[in-house]
Amino acid sequence: MATKNVEKIIAPATPHYVGDGFRVHNFIPGNEQRLSMQRMSPFIMLDYNSKFYFPPSKTPRGVGVHPHRGFETVTIAYKGKVAHHDSGGGGGVISEGDVQWMTAASGVLHKEYHEEVFSRKGGDFQVVQLWVNLPAKDKMSQPKYQAIENKNIHRYHVENNGGEIEVIAGQYKDVKGSATTFTPLHLFNAKLNKGAKTSFSFPENYNTALLVIEGNIIINAAEKVATDHLALFENKGESFTIEATENAFVLILSGEPIHETIAAHGPFVMNTQAEILQAFNDYNQGKFGYLED
Repeated sequence: MATKNVEKIIAPATPHYVGDGFRVHNFIPGNEQRLSMQRMSPFIMLDYNSKFYFPPSKTPRGVGVHPHRGFETVTIAYKGKVAHHDSGGGGGVISEGDVQWMTAASGVLHKEYHEEVFSRKGGDFQVVQLWVNLPAKDKMSQPKYQAIENKNIHRYHVENNGGEIEVIAGQYKDVKGSATTFTPLHLFNAKLNKGAKTSFSFPENYNTALLVIEGNIIINAAEKVATDHLALFENKGESFTIEATENAFVLILSGEPIHETIAAHGPFVMNTQAEILQAFNDYNQGKFGYLED
């Protein structure tokens, strides 16, 4: 198979706060130095709360009630704990290593914040939130929720005690992911020990990137990628290798692009501006349900 090379390595942007509980570097979408929604479709947003210490607080920090329509949110907790609720009845705590996969689709209200005990104690907090677009035919489908505890994530064990690949969605070798998806995509956490080397292969037309959560890696024996940096791959070739120069934790995402128009405004991602206006009207008329702030 032909090698899939790195197109560019992207440093984390200046962080900003989402609510008062998420100090994030935004990678998708962004300015011309980062990635557009179309360039990384079906992944239309990636906010990364790099490891950051939050001091103890009696009142949990977070984001109050807000709507979503037209896509899915995927929250991966690496440090700390996130509590969440939505108007569809979903909710709970995302502990370290867990994944929350919420299909907003036709519309939900949602809130997320630091879990109460974690908030009182304070500590390191590190989270990724992805937005995954839905094709037009599924945007108004019934909302649903997948709570994926870390113990239930399927794993591939890297040879020679090299670590493991957590397969959240898609498939790595003969290991299938725990999440169900609307379009073909792969989402992995690669936990690699120092010196471990492993390979990945995705169709060349899939939009592919990786984010180094911890440690440092080398891609294709040539490109060094440091902690908190994102590597974007070309849409050429299929296979690439990763070598961990120290113990490393890497989020890998690859998906078949959805070749449809994107109309986005705040918490709504649809196909036309008329659909965006309808989303605002439906929200203002209370059609997204009720959720106490």
